[in-house]
Amino acid sequence: MKRYFFCILAVLAACVMLAACKKSDDGQGADSVQEPTSQTTPEPTPTLPPYEANVLTGEPKGDDYPEGQRITAVMVNNLVDARPQRGLSRAQMLFEIKVEGGITRFMPVFNDYHDIEEIGPIRSGRDQFFQLILPWQALYIHEGESVVMTQYAKDYDYGLLNNNNGANGYRDYNRVNWRGQSYGNGLAKEHTMYTSGQNIADYIQDNNVDMNRTYNSTFFNFVDYRQENPVRDLANSQDSGLTTKDGPVVTDGEYVEISHSASYKTRFLYDNVNNVYLMQQNFSGNWRDTIDEEYDDVQLQFPNVIVLFTDIHTYPGHEAKDLQYVEYSWGGVGYYCYGGKCEKIYWQKGTPLEALRLYYLNEDGQCSDTPCEINIGKSYVTVVDVDEAVNFKKGLLSEFDLDAATVAASNKSIDADAESGETLDTSIDELVNAARNNAQTSASSQQSSTQASSQTTQSSTQTTTQSSGADTPSAPQSEAQSTETQQETAADQPASEGGEDIPWAD
Repeated sequence: MKRYFFCILAVLAACVMLAACKKSDDGQGADSVQEPTSQTTPEPTPTLPPYEANVLTGEPKGDDYPEGQRITAVMVNNLVDARPQRGLSRAQMLFEIKVEGGITRFMPVFNDYHDIEEIGPIRSGRDQFFQLILPWQALYIHEGESVVMTQYAKDYDYGLLNNNNGANGYRDYNRVNWRGQSYGNGLAKEHTMYTSGQNIADYIQDNNVDMNRTYNSTFFNFVDYRQENPVRDLANSQDSGLTTKDGPVVTDGEYVEISHSASYKTRFLYDNVNNVYLMQQNFSGNWRDTIDEEYDDVQLQFPNVIVLFTDIHTYPGHEAKDLQYVEYSWGGVGYYCYGGKCEKIYWQKGTPLEALRLYYLNEDGQCSDTPCEINIGKSYVTVVDVDEAVNFKKGLLSEFDLDAATVAASNKSIDADAESGETLDTSIDELVNAARNNAQTSASSQQSSTQASSQTTQSSTQTTTQSSGADTPSAPQSEAQSTETQQETAADQPASEGGEDIPWAD
């Protein structure tokens, strides 16, 4: 009996111990304290403010930015006798392109026409400029226009945005040019028309011109100003290590010289203190600063200099007036210069309604699909005949004689404006196709001539080599030849018909 009783006690004790172990394992016992779990709260990802950049410079918009207003472009004469001009230094972007007779013309572009105190001398419109601002639906101001320009404005229903009277332009018969000439004393009437922001405002109000326009993108793919250090150093660019058959993609560019024609040249000298390029042009056999007489003769200066090469030649049927056709549809190579460096790039545009796009080169020296980032600030942009690529110069300032003479700039002006009632008598598409066919025929003839010349030279070289017993090395391909080759490659791959895939196109 006692034994049975002790067995019962043993079983009860075992049950008590088992229950106590279970409580201890669950951590719910009186003697068990559960330590709090340590959790690190992640730092919140900083939220950037909305990207609100100046459409022409990429800079943050200030309180006085003209939100919802169209940009304004003005045609300014650059014939030698028209210098110095007024108002150019206030523009956010300045275009220079060759027109008839080998001379160039300017197109300053402004965010706000109210900022224009006075600008001119105003000159006539040309389609090679108009096509660059057409996608942005800018107010285009000029005095007179070519018959091709007239047709472009008609085909694209530009209406009152195509202003043909210099936006209420007025004559300043008392102006004196750099030669000391005035109207009636050697200065032609065409160098005397000016306008102002107030006159432009009067034109807009009197004609009820629709200046409302919201831009959802910037003119170029600018560096994001919201970055901690919003500057792209070309020396450390993503393509700075690339070398093509023409050499390194990024090279020295303290000195940049552009040849537009045999008699019109522009150059830029890099100022490393202010990080800008100072602009000069050839005059009567010498270089002179390009100044703005409206603002104490300040020299024009730009952080960004952009040079784009393409085919430029006379429109067929318009040889008498030498109207220039600029090929925008194929794209081509160019240079972006900033901070004393020049970076070889690729550009595309396509149809007149597509925006200008700039791209990095890829490892093969061809156009990549990565948009090139342009540093924020003002830009000088020029479109240059590919035939002048061989005359393009860049390098260190110390490599050039800055005081050396240059050619005398031509002062010949061709009256290429449309006469009253003059029409094109063909469509723009037909005219452009004819211009392209002329270019292809010319290129084929030039290529055949080059090949024939090469064969003759090769035959002569072989004869000389056999006589002398020496090996003759082949000459390196020039940059102009390389540019022409890339132009032909681009022609086989035309730009897309639409601009939807372009992140910064409006």
